[in-house]
Amino acid sequence: MANCIRCGRQLPGFSFGKKICQWCRQHEAYQRGEVPDDAPQTVMPTPWVRRRESTIGLTQIIFGINAAVFLGMALSSGTVLDFPWEEAIRWGANYGPLTLNGEWWRLLTNVFIHQGIIHFAFNMWCLWNLGQLCESLYGRWTYAAIYLTCGLGASLASVAWHPNGSSVGASGAIFGLAGALITALKLGEFSVPRSALSGTLRSLGAFVVYNLIFGFVLPGVDNTAHIGGLITGLIVGALIALIAPQQDQAPRRIVVFLVMILALAGGAIGTAYHYGVPLRLGRVNYERSANVPERAPTHSAIHDLSVHAD
Repeated sequence: MANCIRCGRQLPGFSFGKKICQWCRQHEAYQRGEVPDDAPQTVMPTPWVRRRESTIGLTQIIFGINAAVFLGMALSSGTVLDFPWEEAIRWGANYGPLTLNGEWWRLLTNVFIHQGIIHFAFNMWCLWNLGQLCESLYGRWTYAAIYLTCGLGASLASVAWHPNGSSVGASGAIFGLAGALITALKLGEFSVPRSALSGTLRSLGAFVVYNLIFGFVLPGVDNTAHIGGLITGLIVGALIALIAPQQDQAPRRIVVFLVMILALAGGAIGTAYHYGVPLRLGRVNYERSANVPERAPTHSAIHDLSVHAD
């Protein structure tokens, strides 16, 4: 998509031969005296400047949900350092035997659960930085859809690779935000100045590489969820950049997310089939879910699970 040679804003689709946007043409006409002094001039904010839709952004709302869940778990368990796994599962952790046997909502609820104060603090620090950038560039509802879709992709990858373990944390969804921003910026979705573009891409690349290496070197980090979220974000970001780059193309973006949800649903069905689990939706008790092989790490630390029926 072409950009204005004056201000760098994206030109509308099918702007063949046009090099200057409508705002710049109007501004230049005003400077030449061709427009009356009292004529209204449209104000078009630059795409890289945050648009304040309200005093509280969606990133702060997501942060608040995570903080509320963390506080509830702390009050319930009596600690903030490392919650018992029974507590995490009770609050909605992605515990494979329960998830695969019908409690599929755990693929999403676990994104708002953390295993302890260090896990929570690190993920929220990353969310605060990446989330606000993603929200300012994509807009509120698209950002929310990207975050939730990438969280689902991360959780599905984790439970598919570790079907008998429990996984929690927002890191998979945060990796997804990084992936979406990388492909969007590489494919030219946003009219960001070249200097800011290169610096942002370097920062995003360093974030991804460093944390993946960190996950492979240190025991206990669920890199499967990180990679699953990253790949989901890369795909979502590319599809939006190619099909619906403008924020006013809501129907196209809705189609993109519907396709992604259907693809993830297909992956969930395939995972259940692979492990020979009957496809169902509903609550499960621990006894009915005790014979799925292998254990899984959390998003931040591996824990040996010995959870049985209460």
